Amino acid sequence: MTGEKKKKKRLNRSILLAKKIIIKDGGSPQGMGEPSVYHAVVVIFLEFFAWGLLTTPVLTVLHETFPQHTFLMNGLIHGVKGLLSFLSAPLIGALSDVWGRKSFLLLTVFFTCAPIPLMKISPWWYFAVISMSGVFAVTFSVIFAYVADITAEHERSTAYGLVSATFAASLVTSPAIGAYLSVMYGDTLVVILATAIALLDICFILVAVPESLPEKMRPASWGAPISWEQADPFASLRKVGQDSTVLLICITVFLSYLPEAGQYSSFFLYLRQVIRFRSETVAAFIAVVGILSIVAQTLVLGILMRSIGNKNTILLGLGFQILQLAWYGFGSQPWMMWAAGAVAAMSSITFPAISAIVSRNADPDQQGVVQGMITGIRGLCNGLGPAFYGFIFYLFHVELTDLDTVDSSGKESKLNMANPTDESSIIPGPPFLFGACSVLLSLLVALFIPEHSGPGVRPGGYKKYSNGAQGHSHSPPSSGAEGKEPLLDDSCV
Repeated sequence: MTGEKKKKKRLNRSILLAKKIIIKDGGSPQGMGEPSVYHAVVVIFLEFFAWGLLTTPVLTVLHETFPQHTFLMNGLIHGVKGLLSFLSAPLIGALSDVWGRKSFLLLTVFFTCAPIPLMKISPWWYFAVISMSGVFAVTFSVIFAYVADITAEHERSTAYGLVSATFAASLVTSPAIGAYLSVMYGDTLVVILATAIALLDICFILVAVPESLPEKMRPASWGAPISWEQADPFASLRKVGQDSTVLLICITVFLSYLPEAGQYSSFFLYLRQVIRFRSETVAAFIAVVGILSIVAQTLVLGILMRSIGNKNTILLGLGFQILQLAWYGFGSQPWMMWAAGAVAAMSSITFPAISAIVSRNADPDQQGVVQGMITGIRGLCNGLGPAFYGFIFYLFHVELTDLDTVDSSGKESKLNMANPTDESSIIPGPPFLFGACSVLLSLLVALFIPEHSGPGVRPGGYKKYSNGAQGHSHSPPSSGAEGKEPLLDDSCV
């Protein structure tokens, strides 16, 4: 016992020494002004604006590096990244409760953007690093924790909405700008510009972003041990079966988000190579769908929630998602993709509505538990969905042609329908049809979710738990939807 105490003392001294090195001023906020939501907004905008610029160069490099099995390799790369994010998010969130948010904002942004310059230096290193960067690709978790530290509970919904809208706005304009610069000056300039913006983001965090978590709000002992339950990504998933309502919600999320995660990883590549969109058209598609999604999640969602209720809004959103995926699967003409994109914007109302029903069906002191479950399931889907889509593309022999034939022509080429017996001519996008079937099952499960479940229905064994950045030891328990983190994940961009 004496030896163990000495080891513990030495460990605590080492941790305290590290603390003095990293936080020389004892945790006083360094940066410009007081911590605010606007600091978080700028960090998010710059990071995703940089990646949005690379929409066209990424598709080109992906095809040039893996000309034979592009969809399969794309799915595997994004799948590995998603799984690593799922495994690391709780640990990074728990560590940010102890070390502070600023250090981990710097860490996540740096490693998320580290692959960008490698795109032109070495494509193989680029794809290797982007896969491994999933360990730190959890910027949103730290950003939402940063916002929670500096906002009152009644202000949190507005603050989260501002961050989410900024994320969408960064992707409305950047792909179009990147596509234009790529056509006019080449991909190299776009990569250099994206690298410069990523460096600007890192410098902004170092110089301008103040620490949001004061020293006095952190655990009493800076070297306080982090329990395995806090860092275990599967801890929240093991609690799913303890309540029937929560189980139904989690199954609904899994079955509906699995195809969505796969779609995000491969859809722009699919538009470019199977539907034969040009780079500029892909960028315009992203912008239009992004704007429509913002309108759907602000104006339309509020009207629907008030008029038809929470549960019916979820069912309506799932219905739009089924129609969207089926249209993507059978569609062979560009106009079909545009029409399906408008439907996809309407399907974006599903997860905000699920977030609201989660808050209503969980007791005030159980919000962190349920939110941890939902976040864990979505993280798992971010790993499984891309691999699932890539494998189905591979099984159905959906392969790519030369990128130059798309961009060199003055207009989009039509899909090759010469052989009517070819399954790719009958069903151009098989994974989207599998996804539609999955969402149909999700809708059937969602029918059994109760509209309201009064407080006090939770089993006695339902212990309070905080998963990563979703809950903090210093934060009061949420009492409604406005205190909850939106169901948004940056790894699916």
